Amino acid sequence: MPYIRQINENEAEGKLKEYYESLIKSRGKLSNIMKIHSLNPGSMMAHMDLYLKIMFGKTALKREENELIAVVVSSANKCDYCINHHSEALNFYWKDSDRIKLAVEDYTKAELNQKQTKMVEYAIKLTKNPYNVSEEDILELRNAGLTDEEILNVNLVTSYFNFVNRIALGLGVEFNEDEVKGFKY
Repeated sequence: MPYIRQINENEAEGKLKEYYESLIKSRGKLSNIMKIHSLNPGSMMAHMDLYLKIMFGKTALKREENELIAVVVSSANKCDYCINHHSEALNFYWKDSDRIKLAVEDYTKAELNQKQTKMVEYAIKLTKNPYNVSEEDILELRNAGLTDEEILNVNLVTSYFNFVNRIALGLGVEFNEDEVKGFKY
């Protein structure tokens, strides 16, 4: 049970009902991370707009890279909700659950290329010690072949998942196997 009251699909009215229907149509189903916003539907839609722009919008990063960052940041934050959701999404691309498990437990064993490794190292540092991030970290990303646009997107995905991990952890958003599966990628 989440820590706060939320309005379920069968109880929704007005704008909230419209938003739920829109989310189900576009994503295939309604996630608990969206449902937790039900008492403030405007924040739900702003959250979804941000998510879609960062994770699905036309950016310099591949979707697979976005999902890798999502999994590693969520693992660093110990956010089981997002680890499970985005492991499922990453598996859509990797099709290797053992490798994903390694990315969650110890990314250094997940056979990442140099670019992916540097992205993940930056994401973890930004997550755990944001006050220690410096221009040297950006130079390391450039030296690994990332463009400034890619670096911006790594930062945005990392920052977004720190935001959403705190929503999930701070409000007790739960998941189960059925809730994690069946989304449109």
